[in-house]
Amino acid sequence: MNNQVKSFLASRTIWGAAIAVAPQVLSLLGLTVTADDAAETARLIEAIVTAAGGLLAIYGRVTATKGIGL
Repeated sequence: MNNQVKSFLASRTIWGAAIAVAPQVLSLLGLTVTADDAAETARLIEAIVTAAGGLLAIYGRVTATKGIGL
């Protein structure tokens, strides 16, 4: 059995569920969210995560103390 545990916030399932439920919660609060709004929000979140990953990779390579080799 795998004993490794990841953070609650690192779970794609949790993020997917939160994005899926968000329009209904906002509707209860009196805000209207269309399917296009939800899709655009998902695209924006994906773009932000992709950019953050790229920046983290660049930072990691710049600050690395050892070179890359085979």
